[in-house]
Amino acid sequence: MTVNDIKIFKNKVVLNKKGNLIKFVSIKNIFFKKFGEIYFNEIIYKKKKGWIKHLKTSCLMQCVVGKVRFHFIDKNLKKKKYILESSSGKIIKIPANIWFCFTSLAKKSILVNLIENCHQDSEIEKKNEIENCKIFK
Repeated sequence: MTVNDIKIFKNKVVLNKKGNLIKFVSIKNIFFKKFGEIYFNEIIYKKKKGWIKHLKTSCLMQCVVGKVRFHFIDKNLKKKKYILESSSGKIIKIPANIWFCFTSLAKKSILVNLIENCHQDSEIEKKNEIENCKIFK
């Protein structure tokens, strides 16, 4: 997989005076394959989480609070950046074998992440920095 395989999907946001309804995933979505588990990831302002790479599973992520900048690097050291905001209703699909990290651009941000299989330490790799590659600034 390469960074070109990362996909962004616009999801439905139902506007409401009392608070919007932001859809995450439906069995009808073309990007949804199967359910493993869902978790929420809280990121504090300017803190970086990652680098991480799933070896077998893809991630579906949506920012539900705040604003998050993602950085991606593939096996060919091609890079890509993307920003998700809670107000956008957008979902990012990160395929297996793509290194990624993320940083909060708001005081606090929260990502929801749906992965296709239950978490296994043997299925992921983590690094503090990516070797042989300049880290995004």
